[in-house]
Amino acid sequence: MPRPLTEYNRKRDFKKTREPPGQSAGHRGAPDTALSFVIQKHAARNLHYDFRLELDGTLVSWAVPKGPSLDPADKRLAVHVEDHPLSYGNFEGSIPKGQYGGGDVIVWDRGIWQPHGDPAKAYRDGKLKFTLVGEKLAGDWTLVRTRLRGSGDKEQWLLIKERDGEARPAGEYDVLAERPESVLSETLIDASGKRVASGPATPRKAAAPAKPTGKGAATGRKSPSDKGPSKRRKPSGKTAFPQTLSPQLATLASQPPEGNWLYEIKFDGYRLMIRFDARGKVTLFTRNGHDWSHRLAAQCKALASLKLKNTWLDGELVVLNEDGMPDFQALQNAFDASHTGDMLLYLFDMPFLSGEDLRQQPLEARRQTLEQLLAAHEHPLLRFSETFEADYHSIFRSACAMSLEGLIGKRAGSPYVSRRSADWIKLKCKQRQEFVIIGFTEPKGSRSGFGSLLLGVHDGEQGELRYAGRVGTGFSQVKITELHAQLKKLSRTSQPVGGKIPDARTATWVKPQLVCEVEFAEWTGSGVIRQPAFIALRSDKPAEEIVREEPMSAEQVEKVMGRRLVSGKVAGVKISNAQRVIDEQSGFTKGELAEFYASICEWIMPHLSGRPVSLLRAPDGVGGQQFFQKHAEKLAIPHIRHLDPELDPDHQPYMEVNNIRALVGAVQMGTIEFHSWGARSTDLDQPDRITLDLDPDPRLPWKSMLEATELVLAVLDELELQSWLKTSGGKGIHIIVPIARHTDWEQAKAFSRAISSFMARQLPDRFTDKMGPRNRVGKIFIDYLRNQHGASTVAAYSVRARPGLPVSVPVSREELSGLRGADQWHVGNLAQRLAALDEDPWKDYHHRQRIRKEHWRQLNAKAP
Repeated sequence: MPRPLTEYNRKRDFKKTREPPGQSAGHRGAPDTALSFVIQKHAARNLHYDFRLELDGTLVSWAVPKGPSLDPADKRLAVHVEDHPLSYGNFEGSIPKGQYGGGDVIVWDRGIWQPHGDPAKAYRDGKLKFTLVGEKLAGDWTLVRTRLRGSGDKEQWLLIKERDGEARPAGEYDVLAERPESVLSETLIDASGKRVASGPATPRKAAAPAKPTGKGAATGRKSPSDKGPSKRRKPSGKTAFPQTLSPQLATLASQPPEGNWLYEIKFDGYRLMIRFDARGKVTLFTRNGHDWSHRLAAQCKALASLKLKNTWLDGELVVLNEDGMPDFQALQNAFDASHTGDMLLYLFDMPFLSGEDLRQQPLEARRQTLEQLLAAHEHPLLRFSETFEADYHSIFRSACAMSLEGLIGKRAGSPYVSRRSADWIKLKCKQRQEFVIIGFTEPKGSRSGFGSLLLGVHDGEQGELRYAGRVGTGFSQVKITELHAQLKKLSRTSQPVGGKIPDARTATWVKPQLVCEVEFAEWTGSGVIRQPAFIALRSDKPAEEIVREEPMSAEQVEKVMGRRLVSGKVAGVKISNAQRVIDEQSGFTKGELAEFYASICEWIMPHLSGRPVSLLRAPDGVGGQQFFQKHAEKLAIPHIRHLDPELDPDHQPYMEVNNIRALVGAVQMGTIEFHSWGARSTDLDQPDRITLDLDPDPRLPWKSMLEATELVLAVLDELELQSWLKTSGGKGIHIIVPIARHTDWEQAKAFSRAISSFMARQLPDRFTDKMGPRNRVGKIFIDYLRNQHGASTVAAYSVRARPGLPVSVPVSREELSGLRGADQWHVGNLAQRLAALDEDPWKDYHHRQRIRKEHWRQLNAKAP
């Protein structure tokens, strides 16, 4: 029967804590996965370790004050506490002060546990014997109930390590001291009870990847070297903490749509992204990535007082006028006079804290953490951007009455994304935006320098610069003189925009590089502004990003909520419904996926070109229906190649992706994954590689997968067969054994099955050669079925249609021990991986190996 979670729910206010609400998963009969265990390090009133075993749909739990010990002589007290939901096994974070168990929590270890006998009966009898297979703990253990009574009615048990090969004397090895880090996030809990970074975080977005380097990398034609995978510097296995981070930008709206919105002042200042590196050094970046740290020494010193490391903050630099309101002109004047010491920094978000990626946490949770941080380290130059608690209309009227620029609305519960998002909206009291200066007119009357500035904006669809009007008011003579001197240095002879412009004959044209902010009454039907007034130059915003801003209606905001607008074509292929989100976890849209594939074309194409391809299509995204397409049929995928029907007369023609337009065209038709055959398009009956797909019980810890991969590699080494590795993008590892085309499919399948059976015979507690989830409980199945006619394997560098959009990525053998998971790389961080490579991990890949009789003999199998 399912175990109730009444006591767990009673002790927690889920409006205040991010712990998951208690809901029993129910009793599992014959499970398809092994039973899980988790150990969480918990800095509550007293630091302790929470030891949890899955049983009857919940996690039965004990608090172990001193933590587990590998020494059988140490009998560690384990206080029985209330059952927790299975979802608690992934919980890391801070339980707010005042809540039950308030303090920081990390997942110290996790994996599977294998009970010795009937676990439910042993639990009732008070003596549980079991085996742990975790990232840190392994071997046999015992939990035994004592007759001692603790505080209240809590039972006191003892956690004891059995004497086996995993036991270690306490004086020789202390696993708690040697391995203090989380197995999920690489954070740890320091002596003060706070989570800090032991390793860097993984960003979800990144710049375009570098091109492949090294012999044969881009062409797919491999080096003739016969020395196997290249030797290279062993990486740490940790993705670098992001050196740069783009801010989340707001969408201009006429009013907020329905929903729970939080409102802040729209500060009239300079947006800054603040980075604290691993040593606590502070760097201030403008919106377009310029380092302003040297200009803002006082603010850097104030931020350093926060004593943060591996952290990103988001805020706005302002100067307040006599009425306490943000004044952009005063801010500019202070910069011009180098009087930056009194500028205030209003902080409103925290995407990273101490190496932990907070971007997927709800807005309120990020802001609460930031507010608490600033309250604990008060400084006159640092302020928290408060949220207004009133209805929108009242707040907006008050903001406009106080001559504020407007409000920023943020949808409650929304994540942080490094792009323009409709989860953040800007609501302006007056029309006001940035323009590109494209020229100026002659001065009239007593004015010297210039008369008006000629303005332009980029067309949102075509990206072309278009004339947007002129502005001749809002300048002092001092400002005109300074600006005129800058513009003269940028003069050009030709008109930088198309079309007819008034006074074009007498205008002086300039390179479209300077950006200014202008307030105006409205846009006319011809696309120019009325009653403009110059506000200031904006050196923090790049000219190429300046477009005409038109407020969206509430309905339009709702339609594109959380989506980046991607329009037009990608690699010459028009992408329909480009704004449709295909993965809720990452927020990636169909258009962004097309752009991603286009950016890695030179990496993925050697693994697609020249091979039949199967497409995994998901027209409704990751959460919708998915289906494979192997044949061209009647679906018109732009630029895809149809193979000769005579290659397989019994079927419709197969397809091949051999150019960037075919790659992007497949995405246009809903493709997320690309799977390739183990044979070339020129001869479908002669395989040129064998794929060993190591498919684990999903509850097994990652350490078990690494150990299994090393064991299979050792067998292949013994057979003198060279192999190459890639992550699956799911849970497992793919081992690729290239072979010369002298083997048919029947032999390839038989040989791969012989390897699978050999591993299962030699190590039956680790491997199985039988299909089906129930046959791999607590084990790894070496899937040999990839090696038959018509079968395919996800291609190297293909995205997977799973939450987060992970990617299958080639790795060198030297990198194996440092891998953190088969889904370590995804659409957001693959570019960083590729940019950091010294060479292609598969640069020495070749097809000259043959399967010989000696190989069969060594595997104790007969050749067919």
